[in-house]
Amino acid sequence: MQLDDVDLGNRRITVGGHVRPLDDLTRRAVLDWLDYRRSRWPNTANPHLLITQKTAVELGPAGKLWTTRATRNLTATLERLRVDRQLEEALTHSADPLHLALVFGIDEKTAIRYADSARALLEQAAEHSPAPSGKELGPD
Repeated sequence: MQLDDVDLGNRRITVGGHVRPLDDLTRRAVLDWLDYRRSRWPNTANPHLLITQKTAVELGPAGKLWTTRATRNLTATLERLRVDRQLEEALTHSADPLHLALVFGIDEKTAIRYADSARALLEQAAEHSPAPSGKELGPD
């Protein structure tokens, strides 16, 4: 992914050739990374979003080994973050599989599975929420 793939002003990001909306969490993470990148390697000409000390003086991207090492021994793996992010999006957007497919570029079967999981979680939460008591209702 290159710096040009991030369009902060229009809140879009291009991933694998597909333009996606840039959610608040990802936008904040990208802004934080860009601040760090700018302060750490102010004179780099590397066009890639993710760079390392080694690639800052080159033009290539950070390697897969670097990202693997950077996330090793973390409870939140990249895969878990991806799954959690997609499920969170399903929970906040009425478990709409079409929305999920558009935002994440996933196929319809995967989007439907996330939507079904979100619906089940929402139903479970509704079943466990306390029923309103008469005291919460105003006077007649």
